[in-house]
Amino acid sequence: MTITEPRPTSGATTISVTPQSPTIGAEIGGVDLAEDLSDQTIADIRQALLDWKVLFFRDQDITTEQHLAFGRRFGELEVHPFAPPHPEYAEVLRITHGEGAPGLENGWHSDVTWRVEPSLGSILRMLEGPAVGGDTLFADMYEAYEGLPDYVKEKVEGQTARHDFTRFKIGMRKQGAMEEEIAAVEERFPNPHHPVIRTHPETGRKAIYVNSAFTREIDDMNPDESEELLQILYRQASYPEYQVRLRWQPDTIAFWDNRSVQHYAVSDYYPQTRVVERVTVIGDTPYFDPDQAPTGLPPRPFRGQIERDRRGVDWRRQR
Repeated sequence: MTITEPRPTSGATTISVTPQSPTIGAEIGGVDLAEDLSDQTIADIRQALLDWKVLFFRDQDITTEQHLAFGRRFGELEVHPFAPPHPEYAEVLRITHGEGAPGLENGWHSDVTWRVEPSLGSILRMLEGPAVGGDTLFADMYEAYEGLPDYVKEKVEGQTARHDFTRFKIGMRKQGAMEEEIAAVEERFPNPHHPVIRTHPETGRKAIYVNSAFTREIDDMNPDESEELLQILYRQASYPEYQVRLRWQPDTIAFWDNRSVQHYAVSDYYPQTRVVERVTVIGDTPYFDPDQAPTGLPPRPFRGQIERDRRGVDWRRQR
């Protein structure tokens, strides 16, 4: 086993884990996702997901059926209500971009936070990609939270925010949907109010759980203060120290934990074609429990401006 983990794991493992940054992202080896994997291997992959938040599998020449089978080992799969239906499998979301359909997902977000029970994780398979470009970035929202100044933490911990699928409603209107139809969809998917800082149900760690794609405002707060705080929280994903970047190759698969990361699909390949398929594992209702936070975490490896920002130090005012 080749592994450098943030904390020791117990027992033998059936996979290799090669970290891609100090806190987020690992490449997984020693596994063929086309096979019927043992319960131990699935448990090892799940533990690696909890430790590293996003996993990369290379050289995985699998079928759509095998993609689905792998996803189902981690839970029930969702059917996306706003995507064009897959010709064979309702749980598969196919995303195609190219000439006439440029990429739109180049904003930091966590998948389907507009659901009452948002995603546990997403598993994305590259079918066709540009020769260069079309990378995906992932941001560690544990470290993004830890890097907040204390005064911001005090203001947002315990607060909730409203999430909405506004961007999809815009698309429905462009396609000619009547307001009655949109109202019916809104009734099916009422706006949830999720904690601004959520507790990860398996690790107990705190993570920022608002994103610019789906979060509308912090509840019961002055609109100006809400917007100011949301912008601070959104910006945390932009620190390169909290990120890992995946350069896609043929037969690459990424599996990320939507409870602890946000992602950004780089749109720099137009008019080349990029086709991916995603299956999404249904999660549970987010909550915040400060007493569940673990102790004895490794020290943060970040220094320089990112640490000054955490401490609220403005270097421009120092002599």
